[in-house]
Amino acid sequence: MTQVSLKDGSIITIRKAVSSDAKEVLEYIHKISSESDFLTFGEGEFHRTIEQQKNFIYDIAKRKNALFIVAEIDGKIVGNLNFSGGLRPRMAHTGEFGLSVLQEYWGKGIGTKLIKNLIQWCKKSETIRKINLKVRNDNHLAIHLYKKLGFKQEGIITRDFLVDNRFYDSIFMGLTID
Repeated sequence: MTQVSLKDGSIITIRKAVSSDAKEVLEYIHKISSESDFLTFGEGEFHRTIEQQKNFIYDIAKRKNALFIVAEIDGKIVGNLNFSGGLRPRMAHTGEFGLSVLQEYWGKGIGTKLIKNLIQWCKKSETIRKINLKVRNDNHLAIHLYKKLGFKQEGIITRDFLVDNRFYDSIFMGLTID
């Protein structure tokens, strides 16, 4: 568990998610799904029961190359980051993450703090040597954040997202951990 200050001086707690967070995490996910078209799912498209979410959190916690962290303000989950490394030995050193923050907390630096936490965890892991991500090409704020933190563009996937009958390309980005 880490406590850090945000741009506005407020304090957030960043910690690993635990199985007892399952209900609140699902409520959080359902809220963010209606706040942004940049996610891989939209409103009503994330279907997981509380028990399935508990199992997901538990399974992530058991792995050496996976991490699920939440950001809290006054005990309320306001952001999360889920990182998962490869399941086979040849791919265990690399993984991809997803990040989200409640819209009312955008622009406060929560995403930056979550990613920095991930990078530190990867450096200490002695397993993860590369962090990957995929971002929609029109998500300029996220792309700027990733570049600021050292991620490099590595490729483009055309027509990767289909939102409201419109296609969007994705940019693959990566950060080497050595």
